[in-house]
Amino acid sequence: MEAPDRWLYEYCIVRYLPFPERGEFVNIGLIMLCKRRKWLKGKIFLDSEKLKSLNPNVDVKTLKCQASLFENMNVPDSDLPVEEKFRWLVAEKSACIRVSPSHPGIVVDLDDKAEEKAEDILEKEFRRLFNLLVL
Repeated sequence: MEAPDRWLYEYCIVRYLPFPERGEFVNIGLIMLCKRRKWLKGKIFLDSEKLKSLNPNVDVKTLKCQASLFENMNVPDSDLPVEEKFRWLVAEKSACIRVSPSHPGIVVDLDDKAEEKAEDILEKEFRRLFNLLVL
């Protein structure tokens, strides 16, 4: 019997950090990469109450616009391989939007139809992490 297919992935949590000197933040999104499957996804969720608990003057509309680059995969060169897009997206760029260090993970597919289900398996893992770490 062959070993089940395993896919390593990396993820970073996107954070809103209004006052860096205080070190307080709210998790607002997730970006995840599976280099082997050439899969990259980002998602942002802004909870106005949480954001305003750290900064009552936060402009949620502007923050959403700034953070949207993680969902839209806005990188200078759209032809970059997914791992380079990931590295560009998770590089520190802003005083108020930051990302966590990169964390590794692994998903295991026990089914022999891995090629057909790869996207679904990674999507399920992404949703699990997003619900756990952001919502």
